[in-house]
Amino acid sequence: MTLNFNAKIELSAKEKTKAIFDSIVIDNKFYPENPTSTKISFNENILIEIDSKQIPQLRANLNSTLRLIQASINSINSVNT
Repeated sequence: MTLNFNAKIELSAKEKTKAIFDSIVIDNKFYPENPTSTKISFNENILIEIDSKQIPQLRANLNSTLRLIQASINSINSVNT
């Protein structure tokens, strides 16, 4: 029996949401060997959907994506101050 695990995150950073989306979606495009299926979409909010057959891979991808989001927010904030 094969189990599938998934995570879905929706986030908004108000006026910064589109800029954050633009910065993280590029990383996903240039990582075709990713062992997880990661979909990132934008419609007022950012929606991240991750599917994997193994929990460690799901967790690693989720952590990486959240760190990218935090780095994007920090970069935008450093420019705006």
